[in-house]
Order: sequence, then structure tokens, then C-alpha cells
Amino acid sequence: MSQPVVLVTGASSGIGESTAIKLAAQGAIAYGAARHVDKMQKLADLGIHVLHLDVTDDDSARSTIDQILEEQGRIDILINNAGYGSYGAVEDVPIEEARHQLDVNVLGVARLTKLVLPSMRYQRSGKIINIASMGGKMWTPFGAYYHATKYALEGFSDALRLEVEPFGIKVVVIEPGAIESNWSNIALDNLRKTSGNGPYAEAVAQQIKKLGSVYSHNPLLTKSVTLGRKIGRVALSAKPRTRYLTGLGAKPAVFLAKVLPNRVFDKLSRRFM
Repeated sequence: MSQPVVLVTGASSGIGESTAIKLAAQGAIAYGAARHVDKMQKLADLGIHVLHLDVTDDDSARSTIDQILEEQGRIDILINNAGYGSYGAVEDVPIEEARHQLDVNVLGVARLTKLVLPSMRYQRSGKIINIASMGGKMWTPFGAYYHATKYALEGFSDALRLEVEPFGIKVVVIEPGAIESNWSNIALDNLRKTSGNGPYAEAVAQQIKKLGSVYSHNPLLTKSVTLGRKIGRVALSAKPRTRYLTGLGAKPAVFLAKVLPNRVFDKLSRRFM
């Protein structure tokens, strides 16, 4: 199709913004959706349709999909990019915060997916691209709830792929490594606020220092623009792979988590992550 209709969630910054720009430049009819429409003026200036979307709200999700279908008659590609990392010791993180992270990172994906599937089944084609993480294949201290959501997204995507493949719908998982984005600021701010005092304070201080050194002004970090270009290429590919592990540290970290005994990887994770 010469002009596929694409919806990118979490498009107000970082990976989502870059992906929407890449797809629009390639001729797609691109929609960028996020909670903060005021942060998407750059997209609007480039001719990208911007929509308000709260992936945790059923009515907001339905309104977004209905509007695109009314305007374009179809949705060819859904890129589930909206998500965030909230770090903290399991003992300290309020269940309400854990529930919210699950709602955004997993159930938000499910909401949008359920809403686009009927039209994709009708046209017997489509792509659903879920932005997971290398954190869905390995683990770090104080990231239990974040890792739980990304592990869940891996399993969700695998089962979904089997269900929708007979209808010509492809499901792809993108597993980024360390990316230059606001993710680390949110994760570390929450870690400091949640577990910066109390029994985990010493370990938390070390974790903040280590992760801070990785994400602060690191020229080796994968640029969000670079990842956005890659996702754009995958989205427009006729025969995409089921998974793309990409970005700084992703392949070696996942490889070590797979081949090393858990206790050995635990030591590495405590020391370097």
C-alpha cells in the first residue's frame, strides 16, 4: 500500500516522536498520540496528525481509534510505544504505582490492540509493533515491576502472533537497549523518591550512581532518532522478523543473561547495572 495509515503511541518525545517523523517522511499517513498534545507541535508542523491519548483510559483509546478509522477508513500499522520505567524496591513501591505501570506498559498495549484488530481482520492485513525492552529478557536491581511488565509484553506478543497470523496480521517486538531518552530520569527519580531512604538506601545510592554514569552524557547511547528510523523501516517491511534486539548493550546483556547461571548474572547485574 503506497500510503499506509500508522498510529504511534507515546509520540510526544523520544522514540515515538522519531518513529512518527520517519514514517511520515517515508510517505505514510502518520498519527502521533500521547497525553500531552502540547508537546507534539513539532509533529503537527510536519503534517503528522496529533491526537490526545491516555492508554490507561478505555474511552480515550476508543475515541482515538474511532477517529482514525472515520478519517482514513483503516489502520494498517499500530506501534505501541507508550510506556515508562518506575524503579524502586519491591518492598517500598506502592501497589498503586505497580498497578499503574502494569496498566500503561501492558494493558495499554492490550487496549489499543483489541480496538484495531477488527478492522485489520476485515482487511486481512496489518502490523502490530510492540516496543518492549532488553529488560524483558534480563533483570536489574530495583526494577522488578518494570521488568515484570516487559516480560509480560514478550509473552503477550508471542501468543498474539499465533492468534492473528491466519488473518494476515504480523506482530513484531522491538527490544531496545540503552537509549538516549528521558527514561532514565524518570526511573532514577522514582527510585530515589521511593527507596532512597531506609534499608535499601546504600544499594540504591550505588544503583543511581551506576545508572547515572551510563545515561548521563554518554556518547555511546543509541540515539532515539536512530531507533526511530529502524522502527520505521521495520514497520514498512513486507517481511519483518518477529523480534529486533537493538541498541547499546542489548545483545551482550541478553546473551549473558541467557548463557550464564542466574547467580553469576546476578553478581554482574549488581556490580555493573
